[in-house]
Amino acid sequence: MSFRNVNVQKVSTLSTIKLLISCLVNIKDETGEFLMPLADGRIIDTKGWNDWEWTHGVGLYGLYKFYQITGDAETLKIMLDWFRDRFEIGTTKNVNTMSPLLTAAYLHASSSVDVNYLPHLEAWGDWAMHDMPRTDEDGMQHITYIVDNYQQLWDDTLMMTVLPLAKIGLVLGKPEYVEEAKRQFLLHVKYLQDTQTNLFFHGWTFDGRHHFGRTRWARGNCWITVSIPDFIEMLSLPPEESVCKFLKGVLKGQIDALVDLQDKQTGLWHTILDDPTSYLEASATAGFTYGILKALRTRLIPKEERYVNCAKQAIQGIFDNITVDGELKQVSFGTPVFDDPEDYKKVKLTSMPYGQSLALLALTEHLRTFL
Repeated sequence: MSFRNVNVQKVSTLSTIKLLISCLVNIKDETGEFLMPLADGRIIDTKGWNDWEWTHGVGLYGLYKFYQITGDAETLKIMLDWFRDRFEIGTTKNVNTMSPLLTAAYLHASSSVDVNYLPHLEAWGDWAMHDMPRTDEDGMQHITYIVDNYQQLWDDTLMMTVLPLAKIGLVLGKPEYVEEAKRQFLLHVKYLQDTQTNLFFHGWTFDGRHHFGRTRWARGNCWITVSIPDFIEMLSLPPEESVCKFLKGVLKGQIDALVDLQDKQTGLWHTILDDPTSYLEASATAGFTYGILKALRTRLIPKEERYVNCAKQAIQGIFDNITVDGELKQVSFGTPVFDDPEDYKKVKLTSMPYGQSLALLALTEHLRTFL
């Protein structure tokens, strides 16, 4: 093999992805600041790799997307080891702990991976479909380890629970799971989209019927940008199918708003999208980048210069915020729904698995341009 005419950008992207993965699985909470004590005595490590929370679920999904393109054996081993160790000890079920089941379903269905996760897929799918707490209008209530979030819908739920439910439905041959996932997308858009801006509020509650601080939070919005293209692709929805057409319109409207709000100096977005006094945040930027690049590739949005340039600036912004050790900087810690928008500005910045994995998603989608 000759390396005389190597594509420098491709090699550089692959090298950076490997650094991101190394940092992802080696992140440690040196001070204990980001540990989550539970009432039953468990202490969840939300920052380190060896625990079970949405932070790990998104990390696994990023790893799977990279493995899907490259077939990298080391990446596969990281995923299989995680599932072996976590399934052995188990966890309690909530919106966030369901997120790893998306990757589990993909691995179970893969012809190149010899695993049997069927009992786990059956148990989690049945819980989400029948036993998970619901809001009015039968929405998926955003229940977490610590808080029930009574009657609340969050953007995050689409990524953490609805996508896994849809994939499990496909794997198990349960079309009712897929139809419920479609309905959840429609319901969440109905209550969380800000029709004036086409952005999304972080949360909605039926208990008082309001959007809390009416905050258009970046990472909440990025779950929409990530999940819609993946949902449409996962279900192979025909372009003229009604749910597909609806979600394409939602996605395009959101991306149009994002293009206008991108910081032109850095390529990043502010943690409160329409508040330039809030800090620039890289994990949401990575999510937006992945969704925009994928929407362009799968022709959910037209290949217009404004979209292409937005994605290019965002990719450069991500590269600019990855250290020589592979850590994505400017990542905000896990964030609840706040009543006061100012509280979003006070959330600490720290290296987190989802920051690494959202960057991994973005750079893996970017890698496709070199295939």
